[in-house]
Amino acid sequence: MGRTIAIANQKGGVGKTTTSINLSASLAAKGKKVLVIDTDPQGNTTSGFGIEKNELENTIYELMLSECSIKECILNNVIPGVSIIPSNVNLAAAEIELIGIDRKEYILKREVEWIKESYDYIMIDCPPSLNLLTLNAMTTADSVLVPIQCEYYALEGLSQLIHTINLVKERLNPDLEMEGVVFTMFDSRTNLSTQVVENVKNHLSQRVFETVIPRNIRLAEAPSYGMPIHMYEPKSAGAEAYMLLADEILCREDD
Repeated sequence: MGRTIAIANQKGGVGKTTTSINLSASLAAKGKKVLVIDTDPQGNTTSGFGIEKNELENTIYELMLSECSIKECILNNVIPGVSIIPSNVNLAAAEIELIGIDRKEYILKREVEWIKESYDYIMIDCPPSLNLLTLNAMTTADSVLVPIQCEYYALEGLSQLIHTINLVKERLNPDLEMEGVVFTMFDSRTNLSTQVVENVKNHLSQRVFETVIPRNIRLAEAPSYGMPIHMYEPKSAGAEAYMLLADEILCREDD
């Protein structure tokens, strides 16, 4: 039975897409079969796997509007072990076009039920806002992974996100859990990064991953080459960090 993890934070620029791409690729490198669902109209996860997002016939947009089946919009094995449901800017219109549709918070969940058994992990990259697309991701998911940038305002917005997760759990998806918080863009040269980590750990009852993702030039470069970090620069600190994060996720399975 596949596990579905939504990667969410309503703040932009916190490493959501970087985590979606590289955690998925790292799980695949460890022998897992992974499906990535890009629910962000920017389509950065799609292009981060080297896909020309604006030339696609079927994307998550067509899927949400029932214009294609889920199997028709999956791009299989874009890298070994990772398939993707792509996204592009068309998705921005979906929210308006779905006005009046019954149970529209469950569209993605209904579709994913058809293929869930085929994958070990389904990772959903959410847009940087708490909208209908994010709700669809959270009703589909078993858990939510929250990347947080190591900066002064890290805690700002986190309480709102946790409140949203609790509301979704209460009203739409009683099985939804908090997978945990992962720190991104950690700069070991600054006291601030260390202080932020300690601050969040002290304030959060939720699980915080041991692995911290460093601020890393190679990690920032990799998407422009359409590759996850472990293929672009396997010896980099970023590649090693995402492999360790994948190990932590896999260890949870064994608990």
